[in-house]
Amino acid sequence: MSSKSKITKVQKNSHGDITAVALDNGNICSIDEAISMAKNDLIDGVNVGKAKNGREYLRSNPNGDESDNLDNKPTF
Repeated sequence: MSSKSKITKVQKNSHGDITAVALDNGNICSIDEAISMAKNDLIDGVNVGKAKNGREYLRSNPNGDESDNLDNKPTF
């Protein structure tokens, strides 16, 4: 049994940037907390990318299924 969490919902700001995530265990984490958790392999199905400006961001692992991309998750 996996002890990793899964992201079920996302919160976005007015620019459409994800600012927080809701996990399947009921916890809500800021995007910075979620990035840290992903680096420690605590969230299933995501990885950390780095933008050209050096800013880190969370992204879904590529699997060909656009429905589970973070931008397509329900919002809260």
